[in-house]
Amino acid sequence: MTTRILNVELGSRSYPIRIGSGLLSDPANFQALRGRRALLLTDTNLAGHHLNRVLETLRMEPSQALVLEPGESHKSWDQAGRVLDWMLQAGLGRDAALVALGGGVIGDLAGFCAAVYQRGIDFVQIPTTLLAQVDSSVGGKTAVNHPRGKNLIGAFHQPIAVIADTRTLATLPPRELRAGMAEVLKYGLLADTVLFGWLERNLDRIMALDPQFISETVERCCAIKARIVGLDERESVSGGPRALLNLGHTFGHAIETYSGYGEWLHGEAVATGMCMAAELSHRMGWIKAAELERATRLIGSIGLPTLPPAGMQPADFHRIMGLDKKVKDGKLRLVLLRSLGEAVLSADFDATALEATLEKFCVAGTGGAGPAQAIAIPAG
Repeated sequence: MTTRILNVELGSRSYPIRIGSGLLSDPANFQALRGRRALLLTDTNLAGHHLNRVLETLRMEPSQALVLEPGESHKSWDQAGRVLDWMLQAGLGRDAALVALGGGVIGDLAGFCAAVYQRGIDFVQIPTTLLAQVDSSVGGKTAVNHPRGKNLIGAFHQPIAVIADTRTLATLPPRELRAGMAEVLKYGLLADTVLFGWLERNLDRIMALDPQFISETVERCCAIKARIVGLDERESVSGGPRALLNLGHTFGHAIETYSGYGEWLHGEAVATGMCMAAELSHRMGWIKAAELERATRLIGSIGLPTLPPAGMQPADFHRIMGLDKKVKDGKLRLVLLRSLGEAVLSADFDATALEATLEKFCVAGTGGAGPAQAIAIPAG
């Protein structure tokens, strides 16, 4: 199968995204590491499936890999300290590189450690989840979580290459695959109605991991993100394009923080967050009822949750969202939808409409649904 290659254009920090099936077995995909010393970071879930193959391809010894426990709760300051200690003990120099083999947690943690180790060394992303392949591995956002909020400690640090082997997706549990689809839908909602319609028509083939359709899914999402990152690498433009990639994330991060990282997968929280953002957009008069229904129907049809955790109250959302990185001059800014395919970052939303949205979702969420369950949002 043909390897699809995209480029993230950032001048001297530009890098390729390679997408295809079986890439991990071909040393040609790892030219960026040729002749360099490297260490590899992964987790126990991935080690059993892919670690030996990658070590063989890269001609690395098992001692050059650190295997961590999986899960969002381990994307922490303490875990970053452990990784940095390991890098120091290995005597890693500034000309070396760190390889991230895993999903968003491993990618974020490895990228953060690479960013701060000796003021920055190179790293390579090998994303193995759908969420990481379409979103978190591209763009250079790295971070660890804090009990007060998600991703509050981090740095911008671009990888030197992204190798997305779609064959690794076959080892994903169904829940992880569904969570990754939340980020896929995000791109259609915020930037591309053609993509959104294509997802509606081909959802079954994508979820079945049809090689052609899953590679096209990853490529189309990465193309959107690469273009946006190229325009606004560090979210430095006020209300600029990169901030729009956070559609659903302000609500979603609040859910993750409230739940204690790990109970909800990131994509599950973002799915509910996108439903909430769409609801608020409708209350603002920006999207029609039919567009709201179309968005929430596709999210629910995947099996993603559409309501926040039981017991979560509007006050919990307000408290946690007040620490969001998009807060400016004391004002909360939210990514909302002007229409399907057009997002906007706004602090001018109607506070009454936000309160009504929070009340509606929190009341509906009192039924006790878990994050793996998708429940229709009551009308009205």
